[in-house]
Amino acid sequence: MNDKSILEGLFRQHYGKMIHLARTLLHDDAEAQDVVQDVFARLLENRYQMTGSKTEAYLMSAVRNGCLNYIRKMQLRERFKHLHPLDEADDTRPIEEVLAELDRINAIVDGQIEEPQRSIFRLRFDEDLTFQEIATRLDMSVGAVYKYLRQCINRIKSLI
Repeated sequence: MNDKSILEGLFRQHYGKMIHLARTLLHDDAEAQDVVQDVFARLLENRYQMTGSKTEAYLMSAVRNGCLNYIRKMQLRERFKHLHPLDEADDTRPIEEVLAELDRINAIVDGQIEEPQRSIFRLRFDEDLTFQEIATRLDMSVGAVYKYLRQCINRIKSLI
């Protein structure tokens, strides 16, 4: 019996309970499905050998942990949105004015923002990396990335 057929059996046996747990925790069908699919994808990718009575407990723990990670990520996004809310009204300023403001922000970042805030700002807004990707690249925690980015944005706001 190969890995895929074992995984298929696990999927058939445990998917219902796993998706129910994920939906209960996330209140979102699409995200719940993504979390459960990620669990099975990791199992397939890492070629875990799942046998015995602990299989269901392992799978349910993996789903719970995946849901908690998703919730943490969403909470971090919400905290960031409250820190730097976007204007919901359409920006009707002339493009030249918008470009001039972006140039001012870039000049502030390059001239008055210290490391690691400058690098984090550039990775987030120039390279569009997630907080987790930035944390991994700079070998720091996601919380530290958030803190430094918040400091950078506050400093830019104070200088504009």
